[in-house]
Amino acid sequence: MKKHLLCVAISAAALANVAMAQEFDDRWYLSGTVGVNLQDNDRATVNKGEYGFGVGRFFDQRWSLDFGVYSTNPAFDANRDLNFSQWGFAADLRYHFRDGGETWWPYLKGGVGMQRAEEEFNAFPNPNSPGQRKDNNLAIDLGGGLQADYSNFSMRLEAGIRTAMDDQSRVSPSSDYFNDAYIKTSILIPLGAKAAPPAPPAPAPAPAAPRCEDLDDDGDGVNNCVDRCPNTPAGTAVGPDGCPVPLTIDLRGVNFDFDKATLRPDAVAVLNEAIEILKRYPQLRVEVAGHTDLCGNDAYNQRLSENRARTVYNYMTSNGIDASRLVGPIGYGESRPLEPTPQTFPACKSEKNRRTELNVQN
Repeated sequence: MKKHLLCVAISAAALANVAMAQEFDDRWYLSGTVGVNLQDNDRATVNKGEYGFGVGRFFDQRWSLDFGVYSTNPAFDANRDLNFSQWGFAADLRYHFRDGGETWWPYLKGGVGMQRAEEEFNAFPNPNSPGQRKDNNLAIDLGGGLQADYSNFSMRLEAGIRTAMDDQSRVSPSSDYFNDAYIKTSILIPLGAKAAPPAPPAPAPAPAAPRCEDLDDDGDGVNNCVDRCPNTPAGTAVGPDGCPVPLTIDLRGVNFDFDKATLRPDAVAVLNEAIEILKRYPQLRVEVAGHTDLCGNDAYNQRLSENRARTVYNYMTSNGIDASRLVGPIGYGESRPLEPTPQTFPACKSEKNRRTELNVQN
């Protein structure tokens, strides 16, 4: 009676002195196999040893692929003088139940290949008896086992069923296929040196301590090394040592033509610089003061100085300076000359005295 799939129970004792398992070793390895082939009863052959060798590789932590050849030479129960042999090659895909770090683990295997049968049979009364048949057949392999990793090699203990699709047998003509069970053990020897584990990333260099010459905590434009007043309020005018200094805005270039209150081009350029200073230091308040030369009477010069101050005041407010920051416009007439000159005409016509000034109030 044909036997069908054979179930083989496998148990394994704990392995002593086993080195730490590798999570994933992608080196190719050579394998040598020895075991016993449990022949299908329909052939009426005895169980026999099986031998093989191969090559394989893990492609990731869970999957490996092996290519190998095997051979066995069982004898017939009824007539030990008749020879019967099998050999073949196969490609086996294994799925390993491992997460990394285990020293041993189970796996399942599926394979496909070619198996060659060479059998002698009784052809009596043919004078050429015994007859011979040689045939190649598809073979399908299903199995499972345990794998353990040692420091320099690995070991597999495996059991399974190999089904040969052989429908030309002369010793069992009614069979379309044969199921041969096996139990075997394999030694796996890796090829080449094991890849060194990747070096851990280098720690990020500690940030260099900032230098005082690169720091300006109060934002006054003077670095911390030389800033003697490190908490100066924003916008304060400071000297080279970072401390507040009185600020004057020189408008001596804002001069007027004789008996005029209109801005000259050179005066506009000076005023624009003054406006930029006031924008840079928004806390400053200034007095807009107009002056005249010594020509003319006092009342006339007073009105002319006020007009000159008004001209500068209007220019500044129309160019972004808020009126709240300006005191005036105030005219001082001829009372504050820069150049004492005779009041006789034309010597009284001093251009330096015909001016408008911005006097800082804070």
